[in-house]
Amino acid sequence: MEKKLTMPRLRPEMENGVLCAWLKEEGDTVTAGEPLYEIETDKVVNQIEATVDGVLKKQLFDEGDTVDVEAPVAILETK
Repeated sequence: MEKKLTMPRLRPEMENGVLCAWLKEEGDTVTAGEPLYEIETDKVVNQIEATVDGVLKKQLFDEGDTVDVEAPVAILETK
């Protein structure tokens, strides 16, 4: 089954964030709680963790892209 992971809202006024770095590549196994990517908001970089176990099927944005809150960022293949 596929699960879309979305850009989280880290503060009430947050509208978007810059995807700074992918910490996993497509095809990598991911465990819930494991850092998946990093985003920058107001010059602060945050690691975003996977919410479920699975395999990173598709990265939907490239490093350096600005992503709106709640937009799908990645697709995980889950069991």
